[in-house]
Amino acid sequence: MEINITRFFKEAEPFEFSASIAERGPNAGPETWANAVREGADAPLLRTRKQIEAGRKFFAEFGAWDDKEVAGWSAAEINALFIQYISGDIRELESLCIDDDGEIDWDRYEELSREGSINGNMFKGTDGRIYYDISN
Repeated sequence: MEINITRFFKEAEPFEFSASIAERGPNAGPETWANAVREGADAPLLRTRKQIEAGRKFFAEFGAWDDKEVAGWSAAEINALFIQYISGDIRELESLCIDDDGEIDWDRYEELSREGSINGNMFKGTDGRIYYDISN
């Protein structure tokens, strides 16, 4: 399932949702999680029941949580996970795929994805919008 993340991609500061202790200090985890939960509640990216369940399935397959835990997540928590996850990918994109003019080089992103250097779930659609694929 492809999720339109255009607004978040253009307006959000990914550092607020995904950053390391080296970058933000010892409270990096709690701070970025709290920011993501607020954002997930106020401006969810996964809005419909179908999208929320696709997000639940996407994260369940990571194997980091048991089925009971995943089933108990609220829509805001699933959105918070999604926000943190895509924020990391946006930061990676911005560090690896900027052209000489400071613009995103989507061809480079696709190349790195084909090489297996990055996951490549994010893409620019033919409509100019930015999407994230959470299909498993």
